[in-house]
Formats: sequence, structure tokens, C-alpha cells
Amino acid sequence: MRVAYRLVRHELRLFASLGLWMARRTHGTRHGAAFGYARGQSAIMFGFMFVCVVETVVMSVLLSRWPTVHHVVLFIDVYSGVFFVLGIHAASVVRPHVLEPGVLRIRYAAHVDVRIPLGRIAAVRRELRTTHDKADGELNVAVGGQTTVTLELAEPVTHVTFLGRRREVSVVRLYADQADALVREVTRARSVPSPLPDLPG
Repeated sequence: MRVAYRLVRHELRLFASLGLWMARRTHGTRHGAAFGYARGQSAIMFGFMFVCVVETVVMSVLLSRWPTVHHVVLFIDVYSGVFFVLGIHAASVVRPHVLEPGVLRIRYAAHVDVRIPLGRIAAVRRELRTTHDKADGELNVAVGGQTTVTLELAEPVTHVTFLGRRREVSVVRLYADQADALVREVTRARSVPSPLPDLPG
């Protein structure tokens, strides 16, 4: 039941993302600086969507003699192919990474959203990686098979996977279109001293 709930929630987020994309708005960026990552996958996503459209047209022609099957297959192709791919791309555009006061929010489309307190970031650096082996305690939020920024954490944070499994991660790698700017701003934000509490008179 919990898995079904998460799947439905993901689909609703894709619908909402398409609406925000068409309205040229973003999600969750009001109180922070946004760092996009969608450009790194645009060519791949639109190429894949073109293939899905061609497949849909071909299947529509081949099944034209069987109207019922034709309608069912057409719906499945349009929904699982065109809509799903377009929805993921839209979600990637409208849900960028966000540097909020005291927190770096790492996202990917509608299914990755990790909040990292700046105080837990021990090191941040520009690092291009094109291979990512699975390892305990590591989270790789790759785009187009690449990550460009590496975060090493002094204390782990909890990442909840798409299906609800909780993982503790102490190394996070992500892709950002403007990786140098992200590293620079995170470094600057980490160096800003916290305000001192009021002392009793």
C-alpha cells in the first residue's frame, strides 16, 4: 500500500511539474538560490521522447485494424512514453538544487529531494565523474551519467529512496549546470558565521 501511495504521489508531482513548466515557474526556490541541472540531459530526454513518438505512430498504424487494442496501446504509449519522459524533464527544470539559508537542497526531478544542513558539509569541491559504483554511505545524483560536484559530510544525512527505503549517506555527488558557481556559493555560505545568541544583561 505504501509503494502504491508513493507511485501515485510521484505521478501527481509530474503533473504539477508540467503545469509549472508551462507557466515558467519553479518549485521551492522562493527562499534560496537555484542551481539547475536539466541542461545536462536535455538532448538525451528529447531524443528519447522522439523515439517514443515514432514508436507510438508505428504501433498506431500496425494496430489500426483492431480498434480496441489500438486505443489501449495508444494510451499506454502516450502515457508511459511521451508524458512520462516529458514529465521527468519538466520536473528537472522546475525542481532545481536550492541553496537555502543554512541548508543545501539536492533534487532530481520528482523523486530525489535531500536536505543537507550546511554545518554538516565538511568539504565541497568541483569534481567531474562519469562512473559511479554503488557504495554504502554514498549518494550519486547523476545527470546524463555525470556528476560535477562532490560533498563530503561531517555527519551523515538521511536519504529516503523512491520506494521509501531510508539510507544514511556521508558522501553526496551531484550534477549542476553551473558547478563552479554552486561550489563557490556553498563555500561562501559555510564561511558566514552564525549570529551570536543574545547574552543576559
